[in-house]
Parts: sequence; C-alpha cells; structure tokens
Amino acid sequence: MKRTVLFLLAFAAVALIAVAPKMLGQDDQAVLKGYFLSKPVRSIDPLTFQAQSDAGTGLKVWTYKATSTRAGSKGQKFSGVMVGNSPYTNKATTTTTMQVVPLIITIGSTVFDPTKPDSACFGGKVPITMYKQSPITNAAPFKMNGVNIGTTAYTDAFQRASFWTPVNKNGGTYHNDLKLVVLKPVKVNLGSHSAILTSTCGPLGGVDITEFEPLLENTIIPSLSKQGVNPKTFVTFLMYNVVMYEGSTSNCCILGYHFGIGNPLQTYSPFEFDTTHAFGGDILDTYVAAHEVDEWQDDPLGNNPVPAWGHIGQVSGCQNNLEVGDPLTGGGNPFSVKMSNGYTYHLQELAMYSWFYGPPSVGAGKKFSDNGTFTSAQGACTN
Repeated sequence: MKRTVLFLLAFAAVALIAVAPKMLGQDDQAVLKGYFLSKPVRSIDPLTFQAQSDAGTGLKVWTYKATSTRAGSKGQKFSGVMVGNSPYTNKATTTTTMQVVPLIITIGSTVFDPTKPDSACFGGKVPITMYKQSPITNAAPFKMNGVNIGTTAYTDAFQRASFWTPVNKNGGTYHNDLKLVVLKPVKVNLGSHSAILTSTCGPLGGVDITEFEPLLENTIIPSLSKQGVNPKTFVTFLMYNVVMYEGSTSNCCILGYHFGIGNPLQTYSPFEFDTTHAFGGDILDTYVAAHEVDEWQDDPLGNNPVPAWGHIGQVSGCQNNLEVGDPLTGGGNPFSVKMSNGYTYHLQELAMYSWFYGPPSVGAGKKFSDNGTFTSAQGACTN
C-alpha cells in the first residue's frame, strides 16, 4: 500500500544535490583514502518509478512524504521513494531479490578473484563464500540504541530501527528482507584503464570508473538477463580488493556507488569487499556493502530530497539527498557482528530517517542513527 503524493519539488531537488566528498581514512595506518559516490538517477522521475512498482514491472517501492522540523527548513514538505512496503501502513514482510556477481578482475599479471581462497589477506577464506554468510542478508541479533530490533539481516534491522515508532504501532511484524542469489562470475580486464594502487598484506587494485561504468551498463548488465536480472531485482557486483578511480589514480578511491539505468529502471551497485586494511579502521569486508545496500534501500534513485545537510562524514560541503551512509562514513560506531561461521563482520553505522527531516525521532531509542552516534537531527547547512 502506498501513499499518494505530489512530487512538485522532485526535479528541482535533483539539480541542487552537491556532492563534496572528503577523503576518508580512520587511523594513521591507512595507506589510501576512500569515499563513496552519490549518483542521482535522472532517467526517470519518482512518480514513474512508483508507477512501475504498482504495475509489477519494477522494484517494489513505497512513496513517503515528510515535513521538515529542522532549523532553517521548518515546514518545508518533501516526498520520495524507498524500497519495499511502507512501515507506516504495512505489517508484512517484503522480499526483494538481490543478485551478486563476483567480478574476476585482471590488472597486469595480478588476478583479483573473489571465488578463490586468499591466504595472503583473508586467512585462506573464499571472499564470495564469506559474503554469502554475512549479516547483509543473513539473520543476526541486533540491538540498536539499547533496543532489541530482532534477529534479522542488517538491512532489515536498520529499516525497522529507522522507523521503530510506526513499526511498533503496527505490531512489530514489519520486515524488509533481501533474498541473495549468487550469479556466475564475470571476468573484467580494462588493460591500461586499471592499476595496482598499493600493497599491504597483498595488492589493492583500481579500475577507471570512466571505462568501468560503461562496461557494466552497456555490456555486463544486459548480458545477465538470462540469469534473472531484471528491473524487479537489484544486481550488485562484488569487487575483491579492487576500488575505482576517476580518469587518473590521483582521483582515488571510490569504494562503491548505487545507480539505475533503463526504463523500467534497473538498479545496480558495484562495491568493494576489502581485506587489505588499506583504508584503516573498520573499512573492511562488508562495511562498503552495508553502506551501498542500505542507501539503495532508502534512496534507490539517489535523489530523495531532504533539507541541506553536510560538513560531516564524507561530505565537506552541503548535500540534499537521503544517503544514509554518507554522514557517518569513516566515523561513528560501526557494528561488529560475529556470525555462526566464526567470522566477525564490519557494518557501517547509518543515519536514520529522522536525522534528515528533524525531530521528534521515530527511530529506535529516539536517536538519529542506528548505533547511537547521532543524538539529534542535523542542523542547517550552508556552504
């Protein structure tokens, strides 16, 4: 069930999004710095995206509306779309298929293969196997801001926590699940448009996004239709110890992004699974996936408009879209979750819905991020 609203501000908001990434690194041991891209989809508008959902030709999404209570924007009205059903009106479980394609990337004589054991950086573990067993799509007990959210996957736990007040009002049975399907690996060799960036326990590779993105959109994604990739699914690309740069290795390092192409819209996301420790701190294994998958969930078009925010996380200026990972990238209180396989995974802390639109918080513990860092909403932002 959806809320019907008018998108009078949608296109104007897209034009205002200003991304000013701050290079990230959490400690003195970091060899390189990283950031995430914010890429708004401009090929379709939110009303069309919702119509595709209603017609069963695209992702299941719901439309929300919000009135800002933040300083400098009180009373301003906003609307956007999120993946799944509304936690305000729905008590059931929504399940979306998320496919993951392991990318086997060759850079010179070095092959970065997530389907093979890595003894140098990962104790002989197989990256894609460990990703399959991670809390991105597997249940774990989550307590957020002192509240027991339930035993569920991180993406669902975050959404439940972000809308904890309406979820509880509806009996607490709301869930937004992901069904993980692993597709066949795809080999990538960009030749001179790739490089070895550094070496810690092992090499960290880089691919030029100006060549990599067209390869994904024009060749790889269309080739995956026979494996079930379609606008009703979210296709992701797992890069093992490989990041992206733009044009030159001096413009590094992009850890991931989410975007969409075509009409009906096919959403997709490439992201790194890191075991090199090249970025320091907790930017390891599923940290990047937690950022991108949850941003896709809450801002699938990358242009859900919010009052301007910034000067925090990876954003040095002002940004006005609902990207839940950007405000806490490189900081906050990341989750460490030990799964039944004995491995402890890293998950980025995320900003909740009320942080963007203002108090009172409808989130777990009445806070504004899912692990206690934000105790109030963002203030007014000026460049």
